[in-house]
Amino acid sequence: MRTISGAVRAAVCGMALTLMAMPGISAAAEHGGTQHGDHGGMKMGGHDGMSGGHDMKTGERIFSGKVGPWTGEARLIDKKAQMEQSGVSAKTAARFAGERHLMLFLTDPATGKPAAGVAGKVVITGPDQASSSKATLIVMGGHIGVDVVMPTPGEYTFAAEIESGDKKGNASFSYTLK
Repeated sequence: MRTISGAVRAAVCGMALTLMAMPGISAAAEHGGTQHGDHGGMKMGGHDGMSGGHDMKTGERIFSGKVGPWTGEARLIDKKAQMEQSGVSAKTAARFAGERHLMLFLTDPATGKPAAGVAGKVVITGPDQASSSKATLIVMGGHIGVDVVMPTPGEYTFAAEIESGDKKGNASFSYTLK
């Protein structure tokens, strides 16, 4: 049996660490799910290239209001339900139980156009109030969003911090998972 040289082992370990440091890959590995744009063979309607596959009619609206200088709307997509509606097998859809996709649409109130160059983070606090997680909102076409795990029924609170250049805004909103 051949042994692997130290240089090869170091290169493989270095590559693995680099891949795990990338937000999309480490999140996919951690949750065992897919990332935005990786729909596991499901049939997606409405991919128009402008909104990252989702528009403001997709998902359940959980917030509408001001986010600093922007007008904002937050929507939540139940990934398992979306997979079931798309026609994938029940076994595949079951892998997404408890997962949601949070979308935050921000527009300039003066022009009505989507806000450009926005970035942000969201802190999600679950029903037990003892634990929370912080996630980076990723630009996805016409919205910024992130996949979140909401495994148990109850009230979840989202606290978003958004910025673009010298503009900043905050919004807090809740959602009750039944």
